[in-house]
Amino acid sequence: MVEKINLTCLGCPMGCPLQLSIVDGEIREVTGYECKRGVAYAKQEHTDPRRMVSTTVSCPAGLWPRLPVKTVDPVPKNRVPAVVQILHTLEVKAPIQMGQIILENVAGTGVTVIATRSLPEMPEND
Repeated sequence: MVEKINLTCLGCPMGCPLQLSIVDGEIREVTGYECKRGVAYAKQEHTDPRRMVSTTVSCPAGLWPRLPVKTVDPVPKNRVPAVVQILHTLEVKAPIQMGQIILENVAGTGVTVIATRSLPEMPEND
């Protein structure tokens, strides 16, 4: 029996509507893609779905109270809630430079989290 799965491709900005034909748990056909990334995205999404995570972490001594961060690589989709939970409880110390490593191996995923902007220290009042 053929199972049909519909996805929206996130491999490029076009967002093609993909349809996967699955037989015995294996992809037999992918249709609807406009570029070569579509097939690769469909296979990845079916076998090991992953997502990039972007959020903020606390930085009480920074010029702004929150620092935007992101994962360098996608994390397994089922680990996203754990990654976000860890990052929302994390507190970093300013100054921070854009691209600076904030946390390695977040939630045991082997993925590194970096700052997506620089954050200077809060100036001291005299």
